[in-house]
Amino acid sequence: MSYWGFPRYVSVAEKKAKAAKKLKHLSKKNSNMKPVILQGSAIARTWWGKAWNLNLERYADQHNRISRGRNYVRHGAVLDLQIAPGEARASVQGSQSNPYSVIIGIKTLKKDMWQAIIGQCQGMLESLQELLNGSFPKAIGEIFTHSDSGLFPSPKEIKFSCSCPDGAGMCKHVAAALYGIGARLDESPELFFSMRNVEMGDLIGQAILEHKQKLLARASKTSSRIIAKADLSRTFGIELEHDLGTASSVSSEDTIRVSSRNNKKTVSSSKGETPTKDPSHKKWSKSTRESLSEKTAPTKKKTGKSEKGKKKKKAHANQEIDRSALAGNETGIKLNIID
Repeated sequence: MSYWGFPRYVSVAEKKAKAAKKLKHLSKKNSNMKPVILQGSAIARTWWGKAWNLNLERYADQHNRISRGRNYVRHGAVLDLQIAPGEARASVQGSQSNPYSVIIGIKTLKKDMWQAIIGQCQGMLESLQELLNGSFPKAIGEIFTHSDSGLFPSPKEIKFSCSCPDGAGMCKHVAAALYGIGARLDESPELFFSMRNVEMGDLIGQAILEHKQKLLARASKTSSRIIAKADLSRTFGIELEHDLGTASSVSSEDTIRVSSRNNKKTVSSSKGETPTKDPSHKKWSKSTRESLSEKTAPTKKKTGKSEKGKKKKKAHANQEIDRSALAGNETGIKLNIID
């Protein structure tokens, strides 16, 4: 309904509600719907999205329609946007109940122009992430956005159509779809290269090759931080007598001697030998001394002798000691073994 020849005013909230209702209805029929949903009021936040929108405004025939296209995007009117090589298709909700169909044809980049751009960027890009984030030098941005030889399409390289009755060169629905592309490049900047049908890896291929060659050259050099075998012996005071690389190279008969720097301690271990106590055993912990004592103490063998036999043996020993004491000592002090 119109008043005095002017259409009824529709609030922003009403426009958003209408677009959301329509999107929900269409999504039931087509699960592949890709709407343009902004996070905040800004249409583009990254370098690629902003550069696309600036290029778009170069060929706007009417400033009013461009501004209305921005409003359509902010209201969520771009219900679906599909980007393919050389083409973008969109469904934009207008004043009518059904959305309008927008087709945008973008001419793919010529091979000779693409090779020229690659040559100009040689050695200036270091990684793919740097390219996608737009965190490259300003000189590369100027190469990409050049009006005649850059990556972004010129007005003559873009053709568009809309199913709406508006006969303008660029209707607000087309402008909304074009701004929607800028918003989508914020999320997926690689779609720009797909749309222009070029391989973005070509821009950094040479940089990756040079980086790989540097890594290989660095790997072929011996690092000064690696300690040689001789230096290892001097540093830690260890005599490396055997190759301990494999378990089979060390037998139980081998003896490994570990010498400290002051050469005060030597520990020798071999099969059949009993470890000797070192004077430093006083510094050992109680549990260590007990463990060593148990290992070195001779094993007591059980005998079948009775207690009576043991007493006879002790008495005989006492007699022998008495004789020795009388023979060698005039005082005749008797030595007894007390059980």
